Amino acid sequence: MIPRDLWPYFSEGNAITLLETGAEFFPALASAIDHARKEVFLETYIFRHDRIGELITDALVRAAERGVVVSLLVDGFGSRDFVASHMNLLVDKGVRMLVYRREVGRLLLRRHRLRRLHRKLATIDGRIAFVGGINIIDDHNTALPDHPRHDYAIRIEGPLLQPIHDSARRLWELVAWASFRQRLRLKDTLEPRTDAAGNISAAFVIRDNLRHRRDIETAYLDAIANATDEIVIANAYFLPGRRVRKALTGAADRGVRVIILLQGRVEYALQHYATKALYPALLRHGVRIFEYHRSFLHAKVAVIDGHWATVGSSNFDPFSLLLAREGNVIVRDDGFAQRLRERLDHAISTGATELEPSLWRHKSLFKRGLHWIAYALVRFAVGLSGYGGDRYTAER
Repeated sequence: MIPRDLWPYFSEGNAITLLETGAEFFPALASAIDHARKEVFLETYIFRHDRIGELITDALVRAAERGVVVSLLVDGFGSRDFVASHMNLLVDKGVRMLVYRREVGRLLLRRHRLRRLHRKLATIDGRIAFVGGINIIDDHNTALPDHPRHDYAIRIEGPLLQPIHDSARRLWELVAWASFRQRLRLKDTLEPRTDAAGNISAAFVIRDNLRHRRDIETAYLDAIANATDEIVIANAYFLPGRRVRKALTGAADRGVRVIILLQGRVEYALQHYATKALYPALLRHGVRIFEYHRSFLHAKVAVIDGHWATVGSSNFDPFSLLLAREGNVIVRDDGFAQRLRERLDHAISTGATELEPSLWRHKSLFKRGLHWIAYALVRFAVGLSGYGGDRYTAER
């Protein structure tokens, strides 16, 4: 166990490659699976049976057929259609498959029903890992097929494989035990390859419902509190609690440039309009907000002071910070941070619009009221789940 004063634990000597959108991620993942010789773990929230789902499914089946132990873990809500239509087919072809909380049921708003597997990661032979926010679904499968979802993942080699691999194995064992699938319990232990592969310092941070309930949020808060120059955050779903909002506005008040890139298109109406209720207070403190309209923004990344960066599955909303299992990698490296910052700059310049504070000050009372009603409904849902309170109170 890592002592708390050493948390998060950063390992040195990693090679980390940024992958932007599925166009870079899916071929890299399929190729790594095709080169697997012993073991594949793949976790995802959504696994859709489309052209991308077929690409990854075929790679998993080929690996299983040549004797690789292939373990696929999907969320029972996000991948419910895939589970119903294709789980038995994959199992028949030798893929070991488990479902995280298969049934949602009628009691949707009970706390344990809302706890989902939201992280997206893979490990191959304990020598390559992928972590990010990209589900196994065609990026072009949206209302804007000419413009794919905008998201990021990373490919990892080096000592960081140890905690990622350990986390994947622990969760697989937990789900196998809870599902009474004893025959799917892990037997042989493959030791990940942890010798140096590069020169990047990085840490793997998770959110679960036991020892690591606030680890990702705390990592963000620590980085924001220590920021001296610039904070850039890109998030698909942005509904942070009071602590995070105060940290961001406090950074802006002390002269740090704070830039937030958010989803501009309506994907989930309630969350979309609830987020807008927070805009006036942020803008009033000098936080710059950009809405991305070119396609659907699905990113969960940040760059702080050109040195600290994170890529993962966790949004700034109650679902990610309070309920779901999430996984992020934190990178301390100037080169990687600069690369991610450049790609965020490109996304902002080619697909986003900055919000003018003056326009939001003159929003009609009717529209402001709609935003606050949406916010209240989200808070009500969070409260029903057993969470909420001061950490998710808004500043009017």
